[in-house]
Formats: sequence, C-alpha cells, structure tokens
Amino acid sequence: MTESIRLPASTLKPSTIALPGSKSISNRTLLLAALSDNVCEIHSLLKSDDTDRMLEALDKLGVQIESLPEGRLKVHGSGGRFPNQTADLFLGNAGTAFRPLTAALAVLGGDYHLHGVPRMHERPIGDLVDALRIAGADVQYLGNENYPPLQIGKRKDNGERVIPIKGNVSSQFLTALLMALPLTGQAFEIHMVGELISKPYIDITLKLMAQFGVDIINENYRVFKIPAGAKYHAPEHLYVEGDASSASYFLGAGLIAGTPIRVTGIGAHSIQGDVAFARELEKIGADVIWGENFVEISRPAERKIQAFDLDANHIPDAAMTLAIVALATKQPCTLRNIGSWRVKETDRIAAMATELRKLGAEVVEEAEAIHITPPETLTSDAVIDTYDDHRMAMCFSLASLLGVPVIINDPKCTHKTFPDYFQVFASLTK
Repeated sequence: MTESIRLPASTLKPSTIALPGSKSISNRTLLLAALSDNVCEIHSLLKSDDTDRMLEALDKLGVQIESLPEGRLKVHGSGGRFPNQTADLFLGNAGTAFRPLTAALAVLGGDYHLHGVPRMHERPIGDLVDALRIAGADVQYLGNENYPPLQIGKRKDNGERVIPIKGNVSSQFLTALLMALPLTGQAFEIHMVGELISKPYIDITLKLMAQFGVDIINENYRVFKIPAGAKYHAPEHLYVEGDASSASYFLGAGLIAGTPIRVTGIGAHSIQGDVAFARELEKIGADVIWGENFVEISRPAERKIQAFDLDANHIPDAAMTLAIVALATKQPCTLRNIGSWRVKETDRIAAMATELRKLGAEVVEEAEAIHITPPETLTSDAVIDTYDDHRMAMCFSLASLLGVPVIINDPKCTHKTFPDYFQVFASLTK
C-alpha cells in the first residue's frame, strides 16, 4: 500500500525558512575533504539519503569521520589516496555521490564495485567512463553498456594528458573528472565535446576546488586546465550553503500566494546557480529582496503572475518548480532546453507531463521541452505519483496553494534531500 499525504487547499502566512544544506555542495565537500592532506570541520552539512550514501562509502574506503555536536562533522583527510583499496559501495540513487566517486576511484585505481538502486542502473554514465578510460582507467560495465553497476581496477598511466568529454547529458560527468584528475599530480587538459549544460553547477565545483587549494583554468567552458603538482588542502572550517534548489519551492510558494516568504542560508553572493530562480520569478511578477544570507519573495495581490517561455538550462532543478507556477499564470507557458530532466531520478519531462494532466492541464512534451496550458479550474484531490523523485513531491505540494487539495504519493521520497519538507511546508500555512 503506497503511503500518501493529503494537502488541503491552503493560504500562507508570512514566514522565514532555514534551508537545509545544499546537496551539491555537501557531497562535493565531503569527497574533497576526504581527499585532503589535513582535517576539515564541516558545518551545516545536509542530512539526507544522498549524503548518507556518500558518508557510508567514505567509511568503507577507510576515511575517518567524527560526528560533533550541532550536526558538525570532522573529516580526517586521507592525503589523496583512500586507505582501503578494495570496497563494495552501494550508492542508492545518489548521482552526486556515484559520479564523483567513480572518477576518483578510477583515477586512483583499486578493486571497487559500485552499484545502486535499479533507477541508478538506468542513469547513463558512459560519457564519464569513456573519458576515464582515455586517462588510463580500468572501468568495466557489469550490466548494460554505458550504465552502472561498475567494476573499477588499477589505472595504467598511458601518458595521455588531453581528455575529451561530452557535456550534453550531465554536468556531473565534468565535475567528477575535474575533482579526480588532480589526484594524479599530473597536468591535464579537459576538452569539452559539444555543448556543456548546467554551467552553474560547474561553477560550484570550481569554486569549491579553489577553497581546497586547487585552482583550475577555465577557458570559456571549452577547455579546463589542471595544474601539475595539485594537492587538496582543506579549509579548517567550511560552512555549507543552504540548498538553492530546495529554496525554489518556498520562493515559488511566496509568488503564488502573494505572501512574503524568506529563505535563509543563501543570499546575493551564493555560489549556487539555482539562486537565479529568484530572478526568473522577478521577471514574471515577484518582488525580490536580496540579503547576504537570505532571499525574500512577495507579490502584491493586484499584480498577476505572467506567462513565460524560458530557456531553463541554467536552472534545471529549480525549473521544475516553474512547471507548477505555470498553472498560476492561467496562460500557456513553456520550459525549454531541459533535456537533462530525462536522465535524473526519473524521466522528469514525462513524469511532469503525466502528473500535470491529472490536475487538468494540457501538456505537450518534446525531447528537451515541455509546453503547459493550465485549465480553467484545477482538478480537486488529484493523486500525484512521485516516481521515487524528491523534486516531484516537493513541486506538486505547491498545487495546494492554487485553491484545491492535492494528494502526494510516497511523500518520504523527499528524504533524498529534505527529510522534513512536508512538516516545514505545513508550518507556512495559516
């Protein structure tokens, strides 16, 4: 029997939400700290399924990690090599753990088995494996070609120092390669083949690597130069920003409800590209206030939410929230250049189209776009399937702010990034 939660038609009260830590920053930080030559204390780390999988993997690889009060962690870096050269690593459906660990382990070499849930074995990894093999890595597919599970062996340095990689499926492949190649101590150039999507996520990677002492030369996102002799050295203390993708649900709620909603943990100088979501809301009717550690959204009652036709390649995760905002515009809306949705936790274009239709919307899906025409009146008590995808569950919670109750199946799928999301969402309602 599928567990579900019914969200009544709701209005909001002015509220402030402290965001959980960023998933993207949390898992990158854990891996970089584990590979550093010193000790790093991490503050405000996200506690979720994805970070749990990374922490379990690092433990199996022999990295010493201490739990401290107030959710802090002390990571004792292993100096660029993992103590355990053999490990069986189950990584669930955590792409932010699976892809970077694949690259780091392949570059270092050993005897490693990496696997996950069935959906992870449907998420492509061939472009990353192809690049790692050019760098001399031994990576074998244990199931279908180009997909996990993987077996990693010993790398042979073949002298190749220019590594091409495709960037049109997932920016996590480039992130993984950028983080792993400095472990060789050799100079490398990574050359992009075709279009690189989700560039703001690469910016997160480069900024974090710089905080850990490795500066990459970025030549217009076409060539990335890794210096010889690079070593990771962690900051003594590192504070994880709030999750800008998770912020999108509350900022979207503030726009839809016309109620001031403030999120803390991100701000005007956040390193996360998804803060641009607030700027997209501003274009369609929101008033936005930017602070150093907060963003606040509101909308005057007399101002209507405008329709949009948006290239959302720069905010692929947060753009899912705009698919629900589209219903509030009462006009046709389009999200373009979102092909990466197809290879996420589920095929998000297909899933979004299916569930929006349950609310009465007309939806046309394309390979890399979705066109949404809202109904005159939304269907009441629509039962929304979530596909074991945290973002589907959180997005569709906003439908309850549009005058109808909505039922969300498998609400616990939010544990991937935001375990108490529905309690926090309920705290906003009158």
